[in-house]
Amino acid sequence: MINWKNFDSLASYQEIKDVDRVNLVEVMTGENGAERVKNYSVPMAAGLAYNYAAKQVDEKVLAVLEKLAKEAQLTEKYKALYNGEVINTGEKRLVLHQLTRGQLGDTVTADGVDKREFYVEQQEKVAEFARKVHAGEITNAAGEKFTTVVQIGIGGSDLGPRAMYLALENWAKKNDRFKMEAKFISNVDPDDAAAVLNSIDVAHSIFVLVSKSGTTLETLTNESFVKDALKNAGLDASKHMIAVTSETSPLAKSEDYLAAFFMDDYIGGRFSSTSAVGGAVLSLAFGPEVFAQFMEGAAEEDKLSMNEDLLKNPEMLDALIGVYERNVLGYPATAILPYSQALSRFPAHLQQLDMESNGKSVNRFGEPVDYKTGPVIFGEPGTNGQHSFYQLLHQGTDIVPLQFVGFKSSQIGTDVVIQDSTSQQKLCANVVAQIVAFACGKADENRNKNFEGGRPSSIIIGEQLNPKALGALLAHFENKVMFQGFVWNVNSFDQEGVQLGKVLAKRVLAHETDGALKEYSDLLNI
Repeated sequence: MINWKNFDSLASYQEIKDVDRVNLVEVMTGENGAERVKNYSVPMAAGLAYNYAAKQVDEKVLAVLEKLAKEAQLTEKYKALYNGEVINTGEKRLVLHQLTRGQLGDTVTADGVDKREFYVEQQEKVAEFARKVHAGEITNAAGEKFTTVVQIGIGGSDLGPRAMYLALENWAKKNDRFKMEAKFISNVDPDDAAAVLNSIDVAHSIFVLVSKSGTTLETLTNESFVKDALKNAGLDASKHMIAVTSETSPLAKSEDYLAAFFMDDYIGGRFSSTSAVGGAVLSLAFGPEVFAQFMEGAAEEDKLSMNEDLLKNPEMLDALIGVYERNVLGYPATAILPYSQALSRFPAHLQQLDMESNGKSVNRFGEPVDYKTGPVIFGEPGTNGQHSFYQLLHQGTDIVPLQFVGFKSSQIGTDVVIQDSTSQQKLCANVVAQIVAFACGKADENRNKNFEGGRPSSIIIGEQLNPKALGALLAHFENKVMFQGFVWNVNSFDQEGVQLGKVLAKRVLAHETDGALKEYSDLLNI
């Protein structure tokens, strides 16, 4: 039987607070550090590995974290999730994003259908549509092939798919898998849509409107903006638009779209990259075979998350180390630092994934919690960040745990040798140097040049960023966030925090304002 208990009511909560702290400088210096780097690593799917040598943990801390994993019933709760129990208590919904990429357990039936079959059916419909577009069987009104796909969505309908597209764009071009350029319109700011429309040939563009409800204000506003542009170009908008929506939305059977592909209420926006939300744009951009490889990597990582052995479960281990850092060591933020330009928008996606999921101050039953929950997430790709915010990370008054991502080889496969090393070697040298510099520091009598060290980090290492590795990387962080939500006993699958602003914005637009709301509206000439 599963018990949903607050973190501070567990016996291991006090035990983890009392365990001896690890002196990171000491354990990471010299041969001690060399041994840790060799031994503190867990294999992941797609040739990736999670290395946590530079984290403030040792055998004693890990032993308590193992107790916490068992007492918090993390394996059982994950099993309940993928077997179709109502895990999203706030909205009384199942949580089924893992089911889009594989069957982990029992058959899950909802809305009178086998949900795995439903997701596969939608994937097959997307694949067939994409192949017809690529073959020139589906064309514009002039019988010409589409060359560009534009996704119109916001939040999870934009951040994840955009990050995944950018992550694979160069790989696809190098490996002859690039089919169509993809662009994204998200912000209701008209400058966003105008910038995209001015950069493309609208006559040869197909637009993907993503809205589960079919009523998302920003998305429908941008759709109207696009339709006006198509009309002004003398084009029939219905021949240039497809919808990704729910079967019950007003978009589902509208004649305004070439086709409609369906999602459901059991997949939150920030978890939707492996549904039709990501599937349509990624299959059009790279082909359905590439999207299938991406899904395969995610499915393999999901299976690893089932492992009851903490030290063989990279997502659970990453999650519990993060809980230890947040609730015991008192670190308020985590930086995501991919040493891969292709992952330039991955930190932004993880920012939504983590902060929208676990940025909660009440538990699953609506009761206040007396401990810290989700951290602040931020990040940029290296080495850009080194010349930006790393100053604070190295010598600031707050310690910020770091999550690096690095690959041995670039996506392009070609490089130049400058000063006896290639660009990729220089990139990898920087991430290695940063890990050790953060952990070990450097003593200097000049306090301005002194580095205290003791700044923890982990790194996920892979051979090359390809579709399968990207899928595994995505699933790792999705499952990490899930496990942390289970420990904190919060509902990681609703997002009531985004609703109040929407309600007030509608009042402003309807001129139903008073007090500060009216004064701010007047200042902005609304």
